[in-house]
Amino acid sequence: MSFEGNRSGFGGWIDGQDWLDQPAEVIQGWVLKLYEVMGGAGPTVKSLAHGTKPLGHPLHPALVSLPIGAFAVMVLADWTAIFTRAIPSEVGPFALIIGILGMLGAAVTGYTDYTGTIGRERRCATVHAATMTTLLVVMSVSLILRYGHSANLFFIGVLLSTVAYPVMLWGGYLGGDLSFGFGTMVNHNAFVEGVTEWTEVGTTKKFAERKAVRVNAGDMAVMIVRLGGRLNAIGATCSHAGGPLDEGELVDDIVTCPWHGSRFCIAGGRVEGGPATFDQPALLVREREGKVEVKLPFPLH
Repeated sequence: MSFEGNRSGFGGWIDGQDWLDQPAEVIQGWVLKLYEVMGGAGPTVKSLAHGTKPLGHPLHPALVSLPIGAFAVMVLADWTAIFTRAIPSEVGPFALIIGILGMLGAAVTGYTDYTGTIGRERRCATVHAATMTTLLVVMSVSLILRYGHSANLFFIGVLLSTVAYPVMLWGGYLGGDLSFGFGTMVNHNAFVEGVTEWTEVGTTKKFAERKAVRVNAGDMAVMIVRLGGRLNAIGATCSHAGGPLDEGELVDDIVTCPWHGSRFCIAGGRVEGGPATFDQPALLVREREGKVEVKLPFPLH
């Protein structure tokens, strides 16, 4: 599930390229397999790459600003050094190195987030990933040329990275399209109002021990589970991609989303494992006169 609709222009053209689905599935499989071979450390590293813990926010968007800024400095420094000699020629290559390191971090986190995409969203993500990966290679070649001990090679390296920079901005546009057009890694509970007054959602008999029950409280889908006789309620829509948590596996007090494997604590909605990075809204629950009522402890907006 995503926030996608009918689109026009280049974005709409990418949406129709269904041939991208096969290589995308292969790449996603490779990335997931890489985390599998890490053994017990795999889930922890994967959650770190998503930004689940300790950040509690998608990590990839935070990292991409580094190469964009560094490469902007690189272009300005390169041509200022060539035409005016006002700054040392070493500034551009140094900024290029910083940008490449930033792209490596963005690549790790980006490909990790990529494993949670599907359909038209994944096609856009595939083009974005291919563009940025190619640019990482191009920028690395530029760096090698700059240290080729030749003025001509240095100049070719500068030209190469200068031409690559606007292409990177276009790749960044595609990344923005994933967030703003498809809602990739956007909190899927962000636009829910919920209820802040006690709202009846069923009778006490409806909620058996360890049985996940989906109810509606205002515009919010809520998952209620009785554990040890006590009712717990959290948002039923997974914050990562909108998966139905009430259909997920429940082990102890942890529910696993059936779509992408995000893990949440039933008691308070805390995210315990990615790809989700945002907690689930937790609601107060009370039983009164054979009825169950819920409400949010505070407004979400």
